[in-house]
Amino acid sequence: MRNRLVLGLNLLLALDLVACAAVPLDPRAQRIRIVTADPAGCEYLGEVTGNQGNSFTGGFTSNANLETGARNDMKNQALQMGANTIQLLTTRSGQTGTLAVSQGSGGGSSEQTNVTYVGAAYRCGEK
Repeated sequence: MRNRLVLGLNLLLALDLVACAAVPLDPRAQRIRIVTADPAGCEYLGEVTGNQGNSFTGGFTSNANLETGARNDMKNQALQMGANTIQLLTTRSGQTGTLAVSQGSGGGSSEQTNVTYVGAAYRCGEK
């Protein structure tokens, strides 16, 4: 029984550590630019959606890592399409909350648990 408890605690710790890290960026995707304006004269390749976090792991991940992970996910997808530029279209962040009611009064809290970025992937001429 003790071995199972130790194994279970180690598994939870490992999941917690993995949840805290941002989605890794493919080194080849470092060169991909993210812009907010329509990149004129570029070839449109498709839409990319980057996401990091969920209601379980998001609470263990810093806001910075949620945002970095979503951005890295989006860039990694654009790389696979052959893009070198992403026009950022939308950003969303999700909140997970708790509510407790006891003896006629209640309270609760919420925290950011996921970030999603949607962009349009383009291949632009090299400068």
